[in-house]
Amino acid sequence: MEVVALVSGGKDSCFAMMRCMDYGHKVVALANLIPLDDTVDELDSYMYQTVGHQIVVSYAKCMGLPLFRRRIRGSTRQAVISAVTGLRYSVTAGDEVEDMFALLSEVKRRIPSISAVSSGAIASDYQRLRVESVCSRLGLVSLAYLWKQDQTLLLEEMIRRGIVAIIVKVAALGLKPSSHLGKELAELKCHLLQMNENYGINVCGEGGEYETLTLDCPLFRNARIILDDSEVILHSADSIASVGILHPRAFHLEQKPDSSDRIGDGSAVQESSSCVYEVDEVTTHDDVGEKQALSPAVDAYTNVDLCISKTGNNLRSMSCWIQDPSRASEGLKADLIAVLSRIENQLKEEGLGWVNVLYVHLYISSMKEFGLANEVYVSFITEKKCYLGVPSRSTIELPLVQAGLGKAYVEVLVSNEVVKRVLHVQSISCWAPSCIGPYSQATLYEDILYMAGQLGLDPPTMKLCLGGPRAELELALQNSEAVANAFSCSIYISAIHFLVYCSAQLTSSEKEEIEQTLKSSYITRLDRSKGGSYPTVLYVFASDLPKGARVEVKPILYVPSTDDWVAAEETETGVPLPAPSKTWTDCTAPYSALRDSCCQVHTTGGRICSAVVSITDDIASKICSAAGQLHHGEENLKIMARFCAFQIAKTLADNRFSWDSVTMLRLYYSVDLAVAADAVSGAFSEALAELAQDNPSMRTDVPFYNVVPVAGAGRSACANDIMACELLASNVSSAKSIPAEPFAVTPA
Repeated sequence: MEVVALVSGGKDSCFAMMRCMDYGHKVVALANLIPLDDTVDELDSYMYQTVGHQIVVSYAKCMGLPLFRRRIRGSTRQAVISAVTGLRYSVTAGDEVEDMFALLSEVKRRIPSISAVSSGAIASDYQRLRVESVCSRLGLVSLAYLWKQDQTLLLEEMIRRGIVAIIVKVAALGLKPSSHLGKELAELKCHLLQMNENYGINVCGEGGEYETLTLDCPLFRNARIILDDSEVILHSADSIASVGILHPRAFHLEQKPDSSDRIGDGSAVQESSSCVYEVDEVTTHDDVGEKQALSPAVDAYTNVDLCISKTGNNLRSMSCWIQDPSRASEGLKADLIAVLSRIENQLKEEGLGWVNVLYVHLYISSMKEFGLANEVYVSFITEKKCYLGVPSRSTIELPLVQAGLGKAYVEVLVSNEVVKRVLHVQSISCWAPSCIGPYSQATLYEDILYMAGQLGLDPPTMKLCLGGPRAELELALQNSEAVANAFSCSIYISAIHFLVYCSAQLTSSEKEEIEQTLKSSYITRLDRSKGGSYPTVLYVFASDLPKGARVEVKPILYVPSTDDWVAAEETETGVPLPAPSKTWTDCTAPYSALRDSCCQVHTTGGRICSAVVSITDDIASKICSAAGQLHHGEENLKIMARFCAFQIAKTLADNRFSWDSVTMLRLYYSVDLAVAADAVSGAFSEALAELAQDNPSMRTDVPFYNVVPVAGAGRSACANDIMACELLASNVSSAKSIPAEPFAVTPA
C-alpha cells in the first residue's frame, strides 16, 4: 500500500515508517501537526508531540518526500472522556482530532493513491482510537506496527537499526533537564533500563517520561540534521521530577555521501521548501457518515417464515433464520436484510438495540459472497449505534440451503444491560489480526470474555500463514493469547470452552493433526497452579472459512476478579443440592452408562458451566431402535433428540444451574442425515416439551435453542458425529442462586 506517515519528529513515528517498509509498503508522503504559534514549543495535548516542531520541516529534504503540515486550531481538551464511552472518539467540532482529519483529507485529495496511514502508537489507546477514527472516516487503513510491542526490545531495535534521536523533553523521576536533555538515545539506553527497574518508567517514554527528536535514520537518504544551537527551558523545578524541554535555536542539514540532492544550510525559521505544503484552510472534504440501513422491500421478513429463538433472561442468545424449504431464495443480500431486520425489530420490541449485542454469529451460504454480506452487515451494525463498541463476530459458510434455511442465518448474544468492555483494534500491527470492519476482537461482559474467531493470520501482513492446518492452528492460538493478554488473562488459565471451526475439505490425517496439536499445545502451556483446567472443546466442520482458512478457533474465557473467585467458592460448597425427584431417578438408568462417553463438562466455581454432548454412531446404535437406519427415520431422530435433552438437563441439575441460566444452546446436526432443519427442530422441541412437564420453570413459548446444519461436528476432529449439543450457562450475575427444584426428565 502507499502510505502517508504521521510524523512528530520522535523516534516512534520514524521507526514506524521503517516497519512499514519492512512489510512491503511504500511511504510516499509525510504529515505533521504543529502549534498555531511558532514560538510555542509544547501544547498540553494527549494526541500530539510538538517539541522540536521547528526542525521537523526539514524531514522533507532529508527523505525527499512531500511534507504536509497543519497548524493545530482545535482544543486539546474538547472531547469528553466519559464513564460510558471511555476513550472512544466521536466527531467533535473544535477538537484537535479534527485538525488531523483536515490534514489527512488534503493529503488524500492531492495523492489519491494513498490508502494507509502510519503512526507510532505503542501503548496509548487514546491516540490509537483517534487515528483509527479518522482513518475510518476517510476510508484509509491504519498501520501501527509498534502497537503492544515490548518496549525494551523496541528501544534496542531502534538503536541497532540506526535511529539517531536526542532527548528533547524530560518529565520523570531519574531524568534531569540539566543532565539528559540533548543526549542521544543510545547514550541513555542503560540509564533508561535502570530507571525502569528502579521506578517502573516506560523505557520508550510511553507514559510521558521523555520525548525525542530524530536527527538521522536510514530513511534520511539525502541528509542528516545537525543541531547547532539550543536552549534548555525549565517548565517545572520540582525537586523529585523536574520538567524541562530543549528548544532548538539553529540547525543545518549535512548532505549524505550518496545523495545527489542539493542541501543548503538553514535555521529554525527557514522557509518551507517546494515540497512542504501548508494545509491551513478549513477542509471542505465531506465526512464519511454512517451508512443508511438497508430496508427490506415491502417488509420482506413478513413474507417468509422467519424463526426467532431466545434463551435465558438477562443474558441470552437470539437467532433468526428463514425456515421455508419450499421458498426460492432471492439471494444472500435479500435474505440477510430480512434476517437482520427481524432481529432489529425484535430488539426494539424489547426496548433494546444493537448496543446491547455482545456477539454475532454470521452464517452464510457461500463465502464467495462474504463481501456482499459485509456490505449488508455494516448498514445495520455501526459504530454510532454501538457507542460502547461494536460486537465481536465470527463468520463461516454452512450448508444452509441444503437444510432449507435460506442463505443467511444470524445468532446474536444479547444483554439487557448496556455494560460491556470491548476491544476493537482496527490498526494493522504486529500484535494480533486487526478488525478493520465493524466487529471487535473480544467483548467482556460479567466476567466472561467472548472472543471473535481467530484465524492463522500473520498480524502485520494479514495473510494466512504457510505450513498447512497445523501451522494455522498454532498461529490462531497465538493470536488468541495476544487478545486474552489485553484483558490481563490467558487462554491457558481462563478458557472454559473452545469452538474450533475446521474446513470440511480437511483430510483424515489433517483432522488428527489438528486435534493432537490443540491437545499438546494446551497441555504443555496449561497452568494448573493458577486455576487452569482443560476446557470443553467442540469441532465444527464448515463448508468454508474466511480467506480460505483451514481452521479457526473461538475461545470463551472466564476472567473474574479476586472477590468473584471467593464468592464462587462459597456458592459451590455452601449450599447442598436438593434431593432429585423420583421421575428424575427413574429415567437416569438407560442413559447414565453412556454419559462419560458422550459428555464433556467444564464448571467454574458454580458460576459458569460449559458442556458438549455428542452422539456418535456407536452411541446411536445403543439408544436407537433400528440400528441399520441411524441416519433416517423420524422415530430415531426423536430418540437422539431426547437423549441430548436428557444429558443437557442432567448437566444443569448436577452443577446447580437453572434453565434460565442458559445463555447459549446449539444443536448441530450433520446434513448427511438428509433431513430438513425443521424436522430436527421439531424433534428437539418435542423432547424439551417432555422435560417441561416436570419443570414449570422451562420456557415453552418459543424455542430456546438454535439448530445449526453443518458438514460435521463432535468432541473429536476425527469423528463425524450425528448430532452435537453445545451448552453455556452462567450464574455470574447471581452467583448464589440455586435452582428451587431439581430437573426432571420424562422416561423414553
